[in-house]
Amino acid sequence: MASRKKLPDRWHKEKQASRAVQVAFDLGEKVQTVIRREALERGINPSDRIRQILGLKVNAKPKRLRLSISLAETDFANLAEEFGLDPADRVSIKQKAAERLVQHVDSQDNE
Repeated sequence: MASRKKLPDRWHKEKQASRAVQVAFDLGEKVQTVIRREALERGINPSDRIRQILGLKVNAKPKRLRLSISLAETDFANLAEEFGLDPADRVSIKQKAAERLVQHVDSQDNE
C-alpha cells in the first residue's frame, strides 16, 4: 500500500481556493450601481463589498484596483491604427490606451 505524502501548507490553501465557486447575482441596475458606488467609495472591489454586506470574511490585504476590458483582435488593430502602432505591439497599445484614459480624466478635472 502506497503511503500518502503530506502536502505543503500552501498547497492546502490552493486546494481550498480551487473549490471556490463563482456566484453571479442577477440584480437590478439600482442595486448594482449602489454596491459598485459603495465599493468605490471604500476603495475596494465590488466582490469585497458584497462579501461585507453578506457578513463574509474579506481578505484584509488590499488588492490593486484595476480597470479592465476584453479586447478582440479587431480592437487591437483599431487601437494600433488610432495610435500609429504595430498591431502586434500590445504592450505599447496598452500603454497608449492607459495614457488616453488618464488624459480623459484630466480633461474632466479641467471642466
